[in-house]
Amino acid sequence: MTGDVGLFGPGSVTWRLHREPILLLGGLRSLYLQALHPRAVAAVMQNSGYRADPWGRLLRTSAYVGAIVWGTTEEVHAAARRVRRLHSRLSAIDPRTGERFRVDEPELLRWVHVAEVESFLTTAARAGVRLTPAEIDGYYTEQLRAAELIGLDPATVPGTAAEVAAYYERMQPDLALTRDSAEAALFLTVPPAPELWGSRVLRLGLNLGPTRWAYTAIAATAVALLPPWARRLYGGLGWPTIDLTADLSARGLRLLIATVMSTLPRRYRVTKASELAMERAAALS
Repeated sequence: MTGDVGLFGPGSVTWRLHREPILLLGGLRSLYLQALHPRAVAAVMQNSGYRADPWGRLLRTSAYVGAIVWGTTEEVHAAARRVRRLHSRLSAIDPRTGERFRVDEPELLRWVHVAEVESFLTTAARAGVRLTPAEIDGYYTEQLRAAELIGLDPATVPGTAAEVAAYYERMQPDLALTRDSAEAALFLTVPPAPELWGSRVLRLGLNLGPTRWAYTAIAATAVALLPPWARRLYGGLGWPTIDLTADLSARGLRLLIATVMSTLPRRYRVTKASELAMERAAALS
């Protein structure tokens, strides 16, 4: 639809931030963080086929985020309806208590939402994206619209940096490294190669070793970008020097991505969804 800029639009912090490829690293960070909630990770382990098709699940999640950020109003609501419909049919068993629970419980939806948007924002900022305090709060406030789409009351969702910090403080006693958390984290750190990629590698006689090491370094950066309390739950260290190293790694990775992408044709540098959104926005001017 001409001129339909969906939830956010060209003047939003969301559009500015989600043009940054480094948010892929933020997405990985969010998965490590989300896995520290015992019920949230149990819901994934008991309902998701991520072990059999991890890359497919990642692509579907990325497509959903892309639809919410860049889609028309109709596309946004259609994507949200599909997710709500899926969640409404799913339940899981709390491995600590044996209690069965719905995966669309507000507490779980809120945790996943906050961990995701905070990870996107924090990763971008630590990788060198310049954001004022007002823009940081603006991003959180804009994302309340996305929270409402998945069934949350926006009044119950942190909408500023201070509210997110207070939320994490309240949540920490409920977080833990469970068996599910450890298995999920290991899987995120050493995932299988995509099937198509693997067959091509075998056919060409190439060595996956360097790519494996590169991905492991990226995963290590995602873990290092976690808040110190989250790293400690994973058995790591909360030292400030780790934060500094993580910042340098994230900045270096963002620069490397920008350098590589500058050599590529536009169709590889700009997603189709964002390009269409920009065209609709241009029709308004």
